[in-house]
Amino acid sequence: MRVGVGTPRQTQISPLELPRYGAERLCGIRCIATQLTSEPPKEASLTAMVIQRLDALVILNLTGTGFERRGGGATGYVQDAYLAHLLPQPDIDLDQPAYWTVSPPLSLDVLTQHDFLNLVEGLEAEFRREYVAQEVGADQERVLLVGLMTDKLTEQQHEDGLAELERLVDTAGGRVLHRIIQKRPRPHPQTVIGAGKVQEIALKVQTLGANLVVFDRDLSPAQVRNLELQFGVRVVDRTEVILDIFAQRAQSQAGKLQVELAQLAYMLPRLTGRGQAMSRLGGGIGTRGPGETKLETQRRTIQKRLARLQQEVNQLQSHRSRLRQQRQQQEVPSVAIVGYTNAGKSTLINALTNAEVYTADQLFATLDPTTRRLTLGETRQILLTDTVGFIHELPPALVDAFRATLEEVTEADALLHVVDLSHPAWKSQIRSVMKILSEMPITPGPMLIAFNKIDMADEETLVEAKEEFPLAVFISASKRLGLDNLRQTLSQLVNYALA
Repeated sequence: MRVGVGTPRQTQISPLELPRYGAERLCGIRCIATQLTSEPPKEASLTAMVIQRLDALVILNLTGTGFERRGGGATGYVQDAYLAHLLPQPDIDLDQPAYWTVSPPLSLDVLTQHDFLNLVEGLEAEFRREYVAQEVGADQERVLLVGLMTDKLTEQQHEDGLAELERLVDTAGGRVLHRIIQKRPRPHPQTVIGAGKVQEIALKVQTLGANLVVFDRDLSPAQVRNLELQFGVRVVDRTEVILDIFAQRAQSQAGKLQVELAQLAYMLPRLTGRGQAMSRLGGGIGTRGPGETKLETQRRTIQKRLARLQQEVNQLQSHRSRLRQQRQQQEVPSVAIVGYTNAGKSTLINALTNAEVYTADQLFATLDPTTRRLTLGETRQILLTDTVGFIHELPPALVDAFRATLEEVTEADALLHVVDLSHPAWKSQIRSVMKILSEMPITPGPMLIAFNKIDMADEETLVEAKEEFPLAVFISASKRLGLDNLRQTLSQLVNYALA
């Protein structure tokens, strides 16, 4: 028997420690609380009931006067009682904060006649029916997005970032049910967001039937553990969503190798436990004992795999370097196509060279670099290389793992920077790409900006882009607009790069 002292909110049990947990079950615990005021249960208590999926919540209203206990202290008599329990909801209403029913005031005699077992069995039968209906109709993960707007971000920057995260989740195969946003000067060190917002999200997870919570920023291992204990579902950050997309998109052996390296590098510091303190090999109080712990075994296994993958990536890097040297010996200049993800790079190389690179209106549709010959004029030929798309704050693990691929950018004679002019944040995307290029170990060659998707951009945006970037070219790769001008300008760019 478990006894908690305090209000239902104060004595809340972590979802992972409840006897039963799941969208189709109640938790197996009934809560009895007392209060001195003759009123229904407060919303905080009802919210705690929803978060924990309690079988029932009974509030006993005491008179505040009664007999004296031995040693002092007065107790009261039960004046009336309230019975509250959850209600199955076939239709999700985001404007309704909670889903419960509260009885009118009941006498103790009436309350004791209540068949709680029958009530719980009936409710669980209804929940199971709704749960099965949801499972049949949903083949995607049901995601709750959480955004934190700090003092460092403008409202527009935050909104653009959250919209991009929603597209990332969609590309990864999830379905966003709802967004929750909090404004704070800085992230909370333990939970990123405030305690009240944590409870609000836990409530939304229950009422919406979400099975994944995605944050718009990187989380520390401790923050993930703290949040999962509160929510009772998996919590991932933006980097993990991007890594998942890369894992789905990688087709070649080289791509799969680099993705696995990035995933393991990300996973290693996030192993559950007390980090190095759980190592039996470190020495010191609390670390000595027979054999290795499971955590140490996992860490050693991952470190061995990381070392092996790093060797293979180094070999891949050497192989790509030899291929580039062969191309340079043939005196064929190269141009690398760079740009923000989903800017239309693969569509452009298909339009220029009749390549058959996979294209889709998705983020990171292609990962593996593709090189094709392009004839400029009558005799001039260049090599066009389609590279992996960039994104704002590209995870460092990906940059390190994909350095063999990104060297195609630094080794090229010139760059063609493709920009999606129809995107509302096109200026921010240009800055993000330029920032990543500036952090390359070798300074890339001269660059030409090509504004793509002009058929989808409005006239005001076109005028603004032409004023700010007078040397750029304007094209639509899908409609094949402006490609002749692009070829002519590319020829001039290559001549300048080789001069």
